[in-house]
Amino acid sequence: MRTPFKRRRFRPKLSRRQKAVNRAHVRIRARGERAIATLKTWKILAKLRCCPHRATAIVQAILVLRHVEANRYAG
Repeated sequence: MRTPFKRRRFRPKLSRRQKAVNRAHVRIRARGERAIATLKTWKILAKLRCCPHRATAIVQAILVLRHVEANRYAG
């Protein structure tokens, strides 16, 4: 697991490389957080009772459909 660089109180500012790494980290993390938020609003995981492989396939299908629907109405 990777963590972003943090600027401490008495240390110099972050370098350009560290800032670029932090931006890349935020992009990846934002996708995961949006996916989890979508699943929470659909409340599908609270009622799901099946094996983990099947649950993964269901979750992936839901996210794909959600993505397609969002792009369809985005304009």
